Amino acid sequence: MVASPTRQAGLPDDAGPLGIICGGGSLPLAVADAASRHGRRVVMLALRGFAGPEVEGYPCHWIELGAFGRFFRLLRQEGCRDLVLIGSLTRPTFGRFRLGFRLDLATIRRLPRIARAFRGGDDHLLAGIVRMIEDEGFRVLGAHEVAPEILLAEGALGTRLPSEADRVDIARGLELLAATGPFDVGQAAVVAGRHVLAIEATEGTDRMLDRIVALRQEGRIRVPAGTGVLVKAPKPQQDRRFDLPTIGPETVEAVARAGLAGLAALAGAAIVAEPQRVAQLAEAHGVFVVGIAPAGAGA
Repeated sequence: MVASPTRQAGLPDDAGPLGIICGGGSLPLAVADAASRHGRRVVMLALRGFAGPEVEGYPCHWIELGAFGRFFRLLRQEGCRDLVLIGSLTRPTFGRFRLGFRLDLATIRRLPRIARAFRGGDDHLLAGIVRMIEDEGFRVLGAHEVAPEILLAEGALGTRLPSEADRVDIARGLELLAATGPFDVGQAAVVAGRHVLAIEATEGTDRMLDRIVALRQEGRIRVPAGTGVLVKAPKPQQDRRFDLPTIGPETVEAVARAGLAGLAALAGAAIVAEPQRVAQLAEAHGVFVVGIAPAGAGA
């Protein structure tokens, strides 16, 4: 006899099914598994071209980016009031969205609002989409609200710790991200010896780290291998229900390729995918992975 799963604290017994809008990567499945363990029925709304086939382990509907009408019908059909948006997604231009996808009538009616949402950074776009979803009577939750165990805890994953010099670079990186955040730029930076080597923009973290590799090969970065830190933190004004900074096994591999000492992210404000694998890779590559307490936290 299997014991019934423990319900997540703060959720009523009648919370109902949870709809998970799935982008790419392993996080949608991790959130689904955690929510299921907490006693919620899960329905996957998998974005075609982004989500992987593994999401079909749960009740699953494949949807197109331009099919708002079908999306809302499916949610109501499944009885989902609560939604989570999770997983990687390549942002299209508004022109490609309008012309490159088969838009249903409900989406066409919303094109003026969608166009306005596209006139800004990623946070502006996501906030606009979330408002449209909420206007239909749904509630958008953060993935960490239904699966708190996916958040990076304070401290190290693995045994390696940052040096004092690394901690200085981490502090500088967090200051930098706090300063650039209001411009809705990115959530990551690389700092070595107090020198800012890179700031994430539209290319994403992995591509930014690829730039570090290329700059080393070109002799543009002269700090020795094993120096420098990837720092990740949400933007100060960010709605933390979506697009929290994420680290995972691929991030550790990219940090090692870039010749950095390790990576740090804000504890409680970043998502970690496959934490056991992250710790194993950190040990194997000789890099640290650490959750940093927010400024002012603790004694």
